[in-house]
Amino acid sequence: MLENTTVAAKFSILGDEFPTHVITETLNLLPTNVYHKGELSKTNRPRQETCWTLGTLYEESFDINNQLNSIISKIKPQTENLLQLKAMYSLSFSFMIVIQIENNDKPAIYLEVDTIHFASEIGASINFDYYIYS
Repeated sequence: MLENTTVAAKFSILGDEFPTHVITETLNLLPTNVYHKGELSKTNRPRQETCWTLGTLYEESFDINNQLNSIISKIKPQTENLLQLKAMYSLSFSFMIVIQIENNDKPAIYLEVDTIHFASEIGASINFDYYIYS
């Protein structure tokens, strides 16, 4: 069975300690993952921060913007709320694009102007992680 290249995108809200339920209620979005400072990770290490994440599943894709835009379309209407939460709890924002490359099929890796503008507007970093399997 042939495997295909897949892409997932995540938007994370990070901070020292903050009430993640307030993020969920304010944004009116259910996170795909949450952890709190001090909780043990899968490797039994205490978490160094609190994190609220909204992400996609891994999807077959040849353009990372498909997954990234899926996340942005959900959070962009909440820009003002995001900025208020950021100021209130000293939060940071991060986008993560994770690429799993199979059969040397690499997706298009570029950022659209609207994505750059939005990330700048909310002060978010953009990170890439990739795994090459074959």
